[in-house]
Amino acid sequence: MNKSKQPEKVERHFEESLSDLEQVVRDLEDGGLGLDDALARYEQGIGLLRACHAQLQGAEQKILQLTRVEPDGQPVLQPFRHEASVRK
Repeated sequence: MNKSKQPEKVERHFEESLSDLEQVVRDLEDGGLGLDDALARYEQGIGLLRACHAQLQGAEQKILQLTRVEPDGQPVLQPFRHEASVRK
């Protein structure tokens, strides 16, 4: 049986995705793309926008978790969960 290998999702750095998104916007604003190419770049931009948004939400959740305090001013402590936060 011939199994086709699906591409792995590679996590990109936020700054890299944002830079690529900015380039997509410049390309679209330039107006030099044909309709098919413009639609393809727009679709790529939406994917990059979603990836950036998801990374920002994750960062916000980490910050909220790290800065939570009880009403009496004591920090909220949680058991340490050992898991990799950086993926290569």
